[in-house]
Amino acid sequence: MNIHEKYINRCIHIAKNGIGNTYPNPLVGSVIVLNNKIIGEGWHQKSGGHHAEVEAINDVSDKNLLRKATIYVNLEPCSHFGKTPPCANLIIEKGIKKVVIGSLDPNPKVGGKGVKYLQDNGCEVVVGVLEKECLELNKRFFTVHIKNRPFVILKWGETKNGFIDEIRNEKSLKEPNWISNVYSQQRVHKMRAEEQAILIGTNTALNDNPSLTVRSWFGKNPIRIVLDRQLKIPSHYELYSGLVKTIFLTEKTPSFKLNENVFFEELDFKSNVPQQICAILLKHEIHSVIIEGGAKTLQTFINENCWDEAYKFVGNMVFEGGVKGPVLNIMPTKIEQISDDILNCYVNY
Repeated sequence: MNIHEKYINRCIHIAKNGIGNTYPNPLVGSVIVLNNKIIGEGWHQKSGGHHAEVEAINDVSDKNLLRKATIYVNLEPCSHFGKTPPCANLIIEKGIKKVVIGSLDPNPKVGGKGVKYLQDNGCEVVVGVLEKECLELNKRFFTVHIKNRPFVILKWGETKNGFIDEIRNEKSLKEPNWISNVYSQQRVHKMRAEEQAILIGTNTALNDNPSLTVRSWFGKNPIRIVLDRQLKIPSHYELYSGLVKTIFLTEKTPSFKLNENVFFEELDFKSNVPQQICAILLKHEIHSVIIEGGAKTLQTFINENCWDEAYKFVGNMVFEGGVKGPVLNIMPTKIEQISDDILNCYVNY
């Protein structure tokens, strides 16, 4: 690892401190180096807050040193006015003469303009250091700007013989039928804390009456998205609690609104459902979503090739019958052992 890779790697490392808190903004870390020593560093902590470059510059105790230093950042500095002033302008104002960048910004408002501004104002700019790792860090942000849809994660648990649930009836308990172990459940809650939203279908909601929170992990509860074509889910269920923003996707006009944190969006359930869902999510500035629905919902996203990552938790149990899991006809890129569970990980990018 050369010196530039060393410090871009540090940018990536500290940028991860913002996971789950920066939406709709990317994860960005920045370090300022003089004589192979970090004299300032920072990361973007939340949308509307200081960008990473500002945090790093503020962290330098003697601002006179900036004129001799190099600033590292995993994503191209912005050159436009948004919620905060442009970072490229600040870099020039502070007299920093060398900038090392991991990856360019896919946002058309930036897209190379930050680099050009820096170069036009006398900065030496290096681009593309650990680019693959930087792209992976901000895969959600890049997906939104390149594919014009949120980053879509599929997640389900199934038994050793391929069932995701037993057959339910009206007498069934309205609670989850746990297949995976407590360690896998904690892993799922960690995933929820890192993504912006979670989506389930009507049957999952009716069968389990879930809260979809991060009870077993620290972090924000995700926005809840619910497919409820005929508004069958009773208003006393957890999804109507107002605990967190909840969006019901339906083809019926609701006759009620229980609180200001519950929203209804019209959806045509007859065609292109995943594409419609993605458009509605972008309307609400939702840039990543976990699809935790039943087999039908998951299979719809698979069939439409509208997904980026998938996680199948295989529990150490067998059902005599029930609901079969979705079919994903590709090999996992990684397989993990979580106690007596097996996690199969898939990527589609």
